[in-house]
Amino acid sequence: MAAGGEEASVAEPEQEPAVEEPRSFKDLGVTDVLCEACDQLGWKVPTKIQIEAIPVALQGRDVIGLAETGSGKTGAFALPILQALLETPQRLFALVLTPTRELAFQISEQFEALGSSIGVQSTVIVGGIDTMSQSLALAKKPHVIIATPGRLVDHLENTKGFNLRALKFLVMDEADRILNMDFETEVDKILKVIPRDRKTFLFSATMTKKVQKLQRAALKNPVKCAVSSKYQTVEKLQQYYIFIPSKFKDSYLVYILNELAGNSFMIFCSTCNNTQRTALLLRNLGFTAIPLHGQMSQNKRLGSLNKFKAKARSILLATDVASRGLDIPHVDVVINFDIPTHSKDYIHRVGRTARAGRSGKSITFVTQYDVELFQRIEHLIGKKLPAFPMQEEEVMMLTERVAEAQRFARMELREQGEKKRSRNDDDDTEEAIGVRNKVAGGKKKKRKA
Repeated sequence: MAAGGEEASVAEPEQEPAVEEPRSFKDLGVTDVLCEACDQLGWKVPTKIQIEAIPVALQGRDVIGLAETGSGKTGAFALPILQALLETPQRLFALVLTPTRELAFQISEQFEALGSSIGVQSTVIVGGIDTMSQSLALAKKPHVIIATPGRLVDHLENTKGFNLRALKFLVMDEADRILNMDFETEVDKILKVIPRDRKTFLFSATMTKKVQKLQRAALKNPVKCAVSSKYQTVEKLQQYYIFIPSKFKDSYLVYILNELAGNSFMIFCSTCNNTQRTALLLRNLGFTAIPLHGQMSQNKRLGSLNKFKAKARSILLATDVASRGLDIPHVDVVINFDIPTHSKDYIHRVGRTARAGRSGKSITFVTQYDVELFQRIEHLIGKKLPAFPMQEEEVMMLTERVAEAQRFARMELREQGEKKRSRNDDDDTEEAIGVRNKVAGGKKKKRKA
């Protein structure tokens, strides 16, 4: 474990026994009441990142955690924060910054589950939800705020009486992604208005130049806990590819869903529109498919996720919005329907399956246009993928039914688009009324002229 500065070498000997073979969270120094909470959540033994990070964090050190997705990062920062909160109870105690809304809700669920017996209150502050109700929630001064940077800055600038001057802990989860989504200015603003004298945990799947810069700006003499420094996919994951002509992609997808029926699937598409189209296509063919993408309202996104989690739907179609950080426990097969343009996204997508020691499959569709992207992925993960065994003639037998379902899906998409437009005409939000008044005002002026 690399450490920044001499103090780390003093702290090192105490950690040795824990690193060798901890049998439980208690061995890591976690207090009894939180150990019970872990037990209730079914966390029997700590994960690698928890073994590395929790003892250091409990000693009061800043932590940089480099760990792949699905490695138990949330527990690695939530437990030390809750333990510190038990020792010195205080409102507005910790802030967790995260890149996406879904991840924020998920982290909040874990905080509430771990802290239920000690009465921890957390609030999620993200876009797509009414600002007024968020202001009221902040006025109640929760212990933990989980936020996306943009919306939090909004409240810091505009919500009367809200500040983070007493904050004791800052966590940046998926820091590489927060910075990739160009939240740098927001993060800078947040760092300026929170106390310098605080503990900071920075978790990231990859160590980019931006993350290093953020580390220098935000952390004091941190201890680095790296669980996996090179890009890799989980060993229990069976990865395959299929080389197909792009015009038959839909037919191949239907073939695979039939072949592997009885599993739960997560299918990744590159655009919101393709996600919606493919979901409609599959529904027309009798599959229980549900979409999840950025153009859906927040309530619908959470609804989709919950239906899939509750196993009411067996196929979740998603854009990369959903590919990171979401802990959906029972994904058996990940299908890359559209190959990711960034090779690193491949790691995060296939990381949705084979989590927590279970096995899983991933199948990547490679068309004549994707060969170079696919070679880059193989180069990144350092292995050649085998082809998924297929019966071409069986796929071709599906083309007629699939073509008909495609036609219906296109019609439904068109109808949805028209409904959306007409709904905007009937829109009674303040913004829409303001726009309509402006338009009406403009027309009157023209008439007068």
